[in-house]
Amino acid sequence: MTLPPHPALIALQFLTTIPVILKKLPSDQDMGRSLLYYPLVGLLIGVLLTAFAAGLSHISSPTSAPLVAALTLTFWVFLTGGLHLDGLADSVDALMGGFGDRQKTLEIMKDPASGPMGVISLVLVLLVKFTALWLTFRAQNCLGVLIAPLLGRTALITLFSTTPYVRKGGLGTLISEHMPKQTSLIVMVVALCITAAITGTSAVWILLTCAGTFIALRALFISRLGGTTGDSAGALVELIEMTVLVVTVFATS
Repeated sequence: MTLPPHPALIALQFLTTIPVILKKLPSDQDMGRSLLYYPLVGLLIGVLLTAFAAGLSHISSPTSAPLVAALTLTFWVFLTGGLHLDGLADSVDALMGGFGDRQKTLEIMKDPASGPMGVISLVLVLLVKFTALWLTFRAQNCLGVLIAPLLGRTALITLFSTTPYVRKGGLGTLISEHMPKQTSLIVMVVALCITAAITGTSAVWILLTCAGTFIALRALFISRLGGTTGDSAGALVELIEMTVLVVTVFATS
């Protein structure tokens, strides 16, 4: 279906593999405003993952939790097109191989090939996600699956609102230059309220841990890159999602 370039549809097209065809190229302002809809798209991803896992659990036995976890994680990667996993691998390769040299780090980050450390980071993050999903489904509690994509994409708003974008040109530059910062703050507060409403008292631990993860990664990006890039933003999403899944397992067990 061909649709007008509304910011919400731009966000949906960029963040998922859901088929969205826009009638024309979006304006720079629409690209900037699309960031406001990232948490909403994240919530949609969480709902789809939860429904997918619930459907599998309904037709399987409780002992099938590992298989449900593996299939749900596969669907997660397919639904997002592995977008942020690619950013994670590129970021780890660059940060490990740049040896503190900012220009060299940025050059490595542009290389589409993944080195050993990038591959290892993907394996470890996916392994932790799989294990957390396994424990989540065994306990029949899908809260982490529902809110992890939401908080991961809310973190992007926080990152672009507080951190300079160091590459000129491309989507990241358009977003950072044209995002409505005051409205972004409102969207972040709403996303946090939704998280609290969904998770109850567990929200305290989840949000505190996510805040700590965000602060640490932002400090790393600034010290090594001078700000953020699209790849480091993708790495942030993956690590926030992983953090949410892990903390939710501990907070609700």
